[in-house]
Amino acid sequence: MPQPPVETPAYLLSLPSVRRSGVVFSSPHSGCDYGADFLARTVLDGRLVRSSEDAFVDRLLTAVPREGAVLIAARAPRAYVDLNRGPDELDPALIEGVRAQGLNPRVTAGLGVIPRVVAGGRAIYSGKLTRAEAEARIARYWRPYHARLAALLAESRARFGRAVLIDVHSMPREAIESLGHRRPEIVLGDRFGAAAGAGVVAAVEAAFEAEGLRVGRNAPFAGAYIAQAYGKPAQGSHVVQVEIDRSLYMNETTISPRADFAAFCALMGRVVARIAAIDRDEDVPLAAE
Repeated sequence: MPQPPVETPAYLLSLPSVRRSGVVFSSPHSGCDYGADFLARTVLDGRLVRSSEDAFVDRLLTAVPREGAVLIAARAPRAYVDLNRGPDELDPALIEGVRAQGLNPRVTAGLGVIPRVVAGGRAIYSGKLTRAEAEARIARYWRPYHARLAALLAESRARFGRAVLIDVHSMPREAIESLGHRRPEIVLGDRFGAAAGAGVVAAVEAAFEAEGLRVGRNAPFAGAYIAQAYGKPAQGSHVVQVEIDRSLYMNETTISPRADFAAFCALMGRVVARIAAIDRDEDVPLAAE
């Protein structure tokens, strides 16, 4: 049986009773703890502010601890702090006292570590934030999440010889509409081979294809900060970013699960089982919290 989850303001950590896999799953954009202060400050309504959230992705991964692997999921929403950005990706158009430092397309688009916009380029605020407020969010949510993620990957390398991070996201249907009738339902990003070994990516691809899902690679999403920071195959650390077509399991307009959500969760449970088996070893007791 899985252990009780470890809950902090920054993340929810789901642990197996015995760790049997070196695979770590992360869901950095499914956080939905929208604080009253944030909701009072944003100019967006409750639905629009959620438009960049990877809603329900953490629920798609509930099988992870049953398969002897680990899941870390964000609690803070992406619109508040983006865990898939670097802590220095600060937007001078949003944050007071920040100077532009070179060309960063993500920051220019308003998608820095403290986002200025949500999906569709809709502004989150009517004015600027202080530098102190931005740094406080990073300290409270970003740093604890990444400290724990780094520790989990180090534990995987020590116990299983390598670490495999499956960084799970969802993508709007409109993001892949232009790819034609053979548009993928799953997009795997390995930064064109820089973030994960070919064998690891092939195994993840096969896990989804076994369920009849169409899988693409690196287009239109090749991986962002997490894949870049932790994906170092030569050092035994592999990262595969997974983007799931939201229309497979949710109504994107109402941000609600589809009627067959449970069936898709079961499908994802089978995918998780195959992926967790990539780095399966003899039963290894999980270190005490």
